[in-house]
Amino acid sequence: MIPRLLEKYRKEIVPALEQKFGYTTPLQAPRLKKIVVNMGVGEAITDIKILDKAADELALITGQKPLIRRAKQAIANFKIREGLPVGCKVTLRQKMMYEFLDRLINVALARIRDFRGVPANSFDKKGNYTLGLKEQSVFPEIDIDKAPRVQGMDITFVINAQGKEDAYELLKLFGMPFQGK
Repeated sequence: MIPRLLEKYRKEIVPALEQKFGYTTPLQAPRLKKIVVNMGVGEAITDIKILDKAADELALITGQKPLIRRAKQAIANFKIREGLPVGCKVTLRQKMMYEFLDRLINVALARIRDFRGVPANSFDKKGNYTLGLKEQSVFPEIDIDKAPRVQGMDITFVINAQGKEDAYELLKLFGMPFQGK
């Protein structure tokens, strides 16, 4: 089964991008390469169960088992030693990536209180977009009553684009609700 957004990309978004930017072939159009979801859990230094619970929640949200990330260097002010587990991340590709993007845009972002859109200035020079969420409870897979604490996450969209404008237009055509524009 082909994800809905992948089919939309092939049939509607690529022709629209070709027309707007004057691409001569569909392969010139920007495309989504991967989505990286990262949770930094600094409190895991004192209690490893917090990290385990965060990893379970991230697995529920993404449908994929997260990788436990460890500190690369010691930071004395934060009582972090090299090698301590401090977070977890998931890299989504292909079908799972499009399914997650569909749920993020159509379900999760709509559940944010007083939502006015995502910032349009979070693109880097290559066109990758990073979005920060303050709490994991915006995803319907998370039961608010069973979640021990509020945990934020960073979501990075790695886009094969020639610049910010191409990447912005790609996400806009996918349905990403940007502020203002």
